[in-house]
Amino acid sequence: MRANKRLTKAFENAKRIPFDKNSKYIFFSDCHRGDDSVSDEFIRNQNIFLHALNYYYKEGYTYIEVGDGDELWEYKNFSVIRLAHTDVFTVIKKFYDTGRFIMLYGNHNIYLKSKRFVKTNYFEYYDEYNQKKVDLFRGLEPKEALVLEYKNSGQKIFVLHGHQGDIINDQLWFFSMLLLRYFWRYLHLVGFDNPTSPARNLFKRHKVERIYDEWIRRRKVMLICGHTHRPKFPKDNDLPYFNTGCCTRTRGISGIEILNGEILMVDWRIAADENGGLQILRTVVRGPIPIEEYCGKKRTYSKVGETVDEDLKSTPVTTLR
Repeated sequence: MRANKRLTKAFENAKRIPFDKNSKYIFFSDCHRGDDSVSDEFIRNQNIFLHALNYYYKEGYTYIEVGDGDELWEYKNFSVIRLAHTDVFTVIKKFYDTGRFIMLYGNHNIYLKSKRFVKTNYFEYYDEYNQKKVDLFRGLEPKEALVLEYKNSGQKIFVLHGHQGDIINDQLWFFSMLLLRYFWRYLHLVGFDNPTSPARNLFKRHKVERIYDEWIRRRKVMLICGHTHRPKFPKDNDLPYFNTGCCTRTRGISGIEILNGEILMVDWRIAADENGGLQILRTVVRGPIPIEEYCGKKRTYSKVGETVDEDLKSTPVTTLR
């Protein structure tokens, strides 16, 4: 019950953004950008992520980061994350400067709830080479959640990280953070998984997803989130629950796109062509499906969405030299 109230409160307080068939959105979550050390799981996909962002910027998309972009549980100093992934932040700044970047916070970057923290760390940074302060995301206002309102049908799409209601990662987040920063972070390096994370714990992951399902049944609202690290996309009469997956997989990154009034899941990864050259491939894994298909007035939601099969045919976007 408490989890349902947490989700409902986030929904009611969420920023409303209208969109139409001309709108383009890309949703990524759970990048967990770190300090470029052996414990930084994002580093393996940095080039893929950077290339994907450049593609979306050129194509006119708005980038919505659905929580846990920066790993602030493991690394309390944001400056080391910014320095480790300077190229990534440079591209994100291009989105931000053109009004096409929205940052949501998750449990691993919940510090972004603090306006003081955001102002101190994200508004500007000191360029040691030129010995001056440089703007980064001046005026940034991270949100807990947002609601996209489709003009064509009046549908609402609820977007948030998804840790709300997960007691260990929500109400008890501070204790979980301490355990991760000073204990599990080091055990993870030698093969032990953090049992408090739904990404590592199958039972917790299914429990969290059941919370989403129950909320969707009551509200009949489409939901896009992250947190579990497992890509999800509904089919047939499944519940309209979409999960972006994450950007820390060994085989690439996944995300959700909205384009031409349709929603689809994409996968980005490096693969070799028949001549042995390396390419970054963009795969349409599921969809596109018209958003109107998920209108609560037109269909009955009774089941859970499917887990995405990663072994699907890919379409090359460009070659990585």
